[in-house]
Amino acid sequence: MSFQTGLSGLNSAARSLDVIGNNIANSNVSGFKGSRAQFSDVFASSLNGGGAGPVGIGTKVSEVAQDFTQGTISVTNNPLDVAISGNGFFRMSQNGVVTYSRNGEFQMNSAGQIVNALGNNLTGYGVDSNGNIVASQPQPLTISTADVPPTATSSFQAVFNLDSRSPAITLAFDPNNPATYTSTTAGTIYDSLGNQHIVELFFARSTVAGVWNVYGTVDNAATANVTGLPATITFNASGALATAMPVAGVSIPITGGATSPLTLQLDLAGSTQFGSNFSVSALSQNGFTSGKLAGFNIGNDGVILGRYNNGQTRTLGQVVLANFVNPQGLRPLGNGQFVETTDSGLPITGAPDSGTLGALQSAALEQGNVDITKALVDLITAQRNYQANAQTIKTLDSVLQTLVNLR
Repeated sequence: MSFQTGLSGLNSAARSLDVIGNNIANSNVSGFKGSRAQFSDVFASSLNGGGAGPVGIGTKVSEVAQDFTQGTISVTNNPLDVAISGNGFFRMSQNGVVTYSRNGEFQMNSAGQIVNALGNNLTGYGVDSNGNIVASQPQPLTISTADVPPTATSSFQAVFNLDSRSPAITLAFDPNNPATYTSTTAGTIYDSLGNQHIVELFFARSTVAGVWNVYGTVDNAATANVTGLPATITFNASGALATAMPVAGVSIPITGGATSPLTLQLDLAGSTQFGSNFSVSALSQNGFTSGKLAGFNIGNDGVILGRYNNGQTRTLGQVVLANFVNPQGLRPLGNGQFVETTDSGLPITGAPDSGTLGALQSAALEQGNVDITKALVDLITAQRNYQANAQTIKTLDSVLQTLVNLR
């Protein structure tokens, strides 16, 4: 039985060396979680009891426990590298089989799906036709590379100051004659096909105090072709705009197959008439041309935001995370993958940075949580334990040899 005690010590020390060696070997694997061998003592069992002072018969490895503490996060240049800061696992799917991982090294396959090195799909929430997140059953995430369709301008905003010291204009408006207007500004608008058009506004001070006439041209076309202009705007004695905004019913004829006429609201709210030089403080419109996907990034909340070369952004999906009441109960499969078991409990799935789930960091990776210094010290300790148990067997062998040699 004494030999069995020493042998159990050798086996346990060897198992501990295996665990420590495995930790060291995987210390550079992204998202790797180290393990720790947990030992317990062994006593001989007896139906009648073991007496007042039973002697143990050795030791055993009771469990190899996973350490799910946070690893160090390092920055990369790949937006598809994603690190979890806090609790949770990426939810992966392969042909309907769901696994969980902390390794955030992802890539995009030929179908636009976000996958890991094994080809497993990263899952999350999709979006509807309006770009709203649909928080239903998580599905494999796909990055749509389709062009963003153009949107025709429906609102044109301008905020400016008209110089109250300017003389009144009495001549008939002519866009080619600067003597027929006081000030001018221009901006770009878009038709239903995404074609650009230049709209130019002209301001002429009336002979009535505080009253200005607003004219306009599109692509150098005369005001007569633009319905709704000229318009009259009025300022009060304090220089604030007194005319209700926006100016509705401004229609612009469009050629070349686009929807015609282009109808928009002209909003001049916030404009003033002060005794200072003409200036434009804001000029904006809500139309844009078609755009191609130029890149994307993943936010802390897992929302994938696409950037397009027309300056627009679109929500493309949302990464989800899963957590467990008892992560120690997960069964490791290798390749950084885990599956749920009855011991782990059911997964708690949701958006990152909500509830108990951690936040995501794009263009970053979580390193393995193995402390190399501690692992090397543990390696020395396990080696000494192995040597000590070998010495126990050697001593018992010597005692047995002495007993056999008795005459």
